Amino acid sequence: MTQAVAMAEAPQEVRARLALALDVDDMVVALRLARQVGPWFGVAKVGLELFTAAGPDAVSALIESGFDVFVDLKLHDIPTTVERSAKVLGALGVTYVTLHAHGGSVMLRAGVDRLAHGAQAAGVPAPTALAVTILTSDPDAPPHILGKRVKAALEGGCGGIVCAAADISEARQLAPRLHIVVPGIRPEGTTHDDQARRATPAEAVQMGADVLVIGRPVTHADDPAKAAAAIAASLG
Repeated sequence: MTQAVAMAEAPQEVRARLALALDVDDMVVALRLARQVGPWFGVAKVGLELFTAAGPDAVSALIESGFDVFVDLKLHDIPTTVERSAKVLGALGVTYVTLHAHGGSVMLRAGVDRLAHGAQAAGVPAPTALAVTILTSDPDAPPHILGKRVKAALEGGCGGIVCAAADISEARQLAPRLHIVVPGIRPEGTTHDDQARRATPAEAVQMGADVLVIGRPVTHADDPAKAAAAIAASLG
């Protein structure tokens, strides 16, 4: 593969599958990283760290930069609190929002409904609610947990789930129409960090992932753009 080919902008269908985890506490750094990899990654994930530092301003800045935004706050509280938080997030114009499936179907439904209400009031499309099943850093979850949490996602009206690549097959059997987002992605030759249940980008896609969440292999790379381009090329 030549350098010219490796650095070519990825097709839109590839960009839509790649989410950059902006796990930083500085908006300037986050925007710089996002813009560096924008030709290959079409989704920017705002987690607790960046949202705590910059709040909704982080979301609006990334949307203005042309990204679909994935707000990963894993909402998990009593239904009333989740409702109120979800209504605010739904109005921001984001594409994905996470809620923790451990909260149960009633809590999930409260969040899903209020995401839609918030979006409608703001005149923007409703985000896809993603139920987080089992963290990729947790290798010891009991086998029955995945099925229980996928069922909660279905009953709660979520449009998708977040799960490890190894869980995709079982999740697809239980809920074939749910959108599946997979973190814990580590390209060959990169460090595993705290990801106990990981997969390469190509493996995750072959297993059936719709969106891959990738952070440190790109954001901590010596050349983030080159790392992003190589990941995108591996999916071509």
